[in-house]
Amino acid sequence: MGKKDATTAKLPVDQYRKQIGKQDYKKTKVALKATRLKADALRSAPGIKDILLVVVAILVFVLCVYAFFYLNLSMELDLDNDVD
Repeated sequence: MGKKDATTAKLPVDQYRKQIGKQDYKKTKVALKATRLKADALRSAPGIKDILLVVVAILVFVLCVYAFFYLNLSMELDLDNDVD
């Protein structure tokens, strides 16, 4: 019976630890919410990699168009020189 009485009575140290644990939980809950919001903001914002990828794709497209017209015009000029 001595054991039952010992477990039912809470020591002040245990109550203090429980109180600190609750406060710490509240702090971490707010910190987790702030971290989650920051991560969502970063995820929804366009990143540097995305912008760089779009710019590179546009440059490659322009380079392909330029090469196509350059090769067509150079072949036409070569054909004109061969006729003479």
